Amino acid sequence: MSEDAYEALAALKREGESFSDVVRRLARTSRSLLEFAGDWESVSDEAMRDYLEFLRASDELSKVRLGRLTKGGGE
Repeated sequence: MSEDAYEALAALKREGESFSDVVRRLARTSRSLLEFAGDWESVSDEAMRDYLEFLRASDELSKVRLGRLTKGGGE
């Protein structure tokens, strides 16, 4: 597992949950939006900052890749 994927998963991990538990919880297909209420309460400010930075970096990387693809450069 890459470090950024580990950090993203760790940010979603609840107390007492294993990483397998997190994956199972997130992989359920028919979840109500109400099930997400409070999911982020136990995430520390530092972990949330790290996760948001991960999302920003991923978004920038996606924009760069998309730019290359739309200019015909491919990857």
